[in-house]
Amino acid sequence: MKVRIVTLGCKLNFAESSALMNELVRRGWERAKPGENADLVIVNTCTVTDTADQKDRQAIHRVRRENPGARIVVTGCYARLHPKEIAAMVEVDRVVRKRDDVFLPAYSKDDRTRCFLKVQDGCNYFCTYCAIPYARGRSRNPSVESVCAQAMTVLGEGAKEIVLTGVNIGDFGRSTGETFIDLLRALDTLPFDAPYRVRIGSVEPNLLTAEIIDLVARSAHIAPHFHIPLQSGSDEVLRIMNRHYDTSLFRERVDCIRRVLPHAFIGVDCMVGVRGETDERWEAYLRFVESLPVSQLHVFTYSEREGTRMLTMDLPVVPAKERHRRSQVLHQVSGSKLQAFYAACEGVPQTVLWEGKNDHGVMYGFSENYIRHSRPYDRLRVNTFETLPA
Repeated sequence: MKVRIVTLGCKLNFAESSALMNELVRRGWERAKPGENADLVIVNTCTVTDTADQKDRQAIHRVRRENPGARIVVTGCYARLHPKEIAAMVEVDRVVRKRDDVFLPAYSKDDRTRCFLKVQDGCNYFCTYCAIPYARGRSRNPSVESVCAQAMTVLGEGAKEIVLTGVNIGDFGRSTGETFIDLLRALDTLPFDAPYRVRIGSVEPNLLTAEIIDLVARSAHIAPHFHIPLQSGSDEVLRIMNRHYDTSLFRERVDCIRRVLPHAFIGVDCMVGVRGETDERWEAYLRFVESLPVSQLHVFTYSEREGTRMLTMDLPVVPAKERHRRSQVLHQVSGSKLQAFYAACEGVPQTVLWEGKNDHGVMYGFSENYIRHSRPYDRLRVNTFETLPA
């Protein structure tokens, strides 16, 4: 019996799909090869935006066309929030809603070089625009000991870089009485003889402490790479969103990183067009973002999500056309910041992890501060670190 898993959404979904596939193979299933009909197709869905929901439905339609005789099972965040909607689709045989009271370990490997390791799941923040806490449940995590054991396993299998993933990884420890910095300290001192790198996923600014930043600055293994969700540069909008910080705290965190790690990569999540984002608040948001010494913006356009509190609030609505315009403005700001970051890193020695893919005679790799490098493909350098001179 052959099985295929179609995964949509975030790296956390990919890690969970990988764990599910490994378990199915252990139980005797065979992975369906590309172009080969499967007996079972599992669609692991995302529901972060309306567009994500649409892509889920399109994927389900496509799966049925490509696998006419398969049993189709749908799971993931969309299945959790809208099971009846999915069950009504003629292509779907079964909907599986994930449990949200236990932590299910998972990891996935990218071309053997990089591993996305799930260290946390769920969220207790309930931002007014977000449906993920309803889809993923409350914050939970494994122990530091179990994460380190899994990290040793993937390193032993050949991975050289571990990317920590989850819904709100800075909240790690809620289930076990530990903290995120406890986890980072343990991962920085794994008893592994060969070189390895740990890259931190997205961390809320109120959970990204000066202690964590200092640890990264002194670490031999944790990459100087930060991904921090801002969502809005207007304090009024942040309050509407029920975020746990203001612009002053956010700037303090960014400035702290730049003081001790002047060439660190700082990526920032920005949402545009939420309800209550008036023209005046948008202008304040734009001025704030332009003033931040960050490396890149990850821009998302607000999408109304059924069941979220923002839809019950009496707030002005930003027209769809204006949301798109604001998104384009921030994309332009992001481009300028990224080029400035690259220019600032010129002449700085960097250690690149070369990846395995042979792209028409070229190989690529990322430095510790997430700058992509290329060189002629060299099989002997695949999955190795190389320090490039200044």
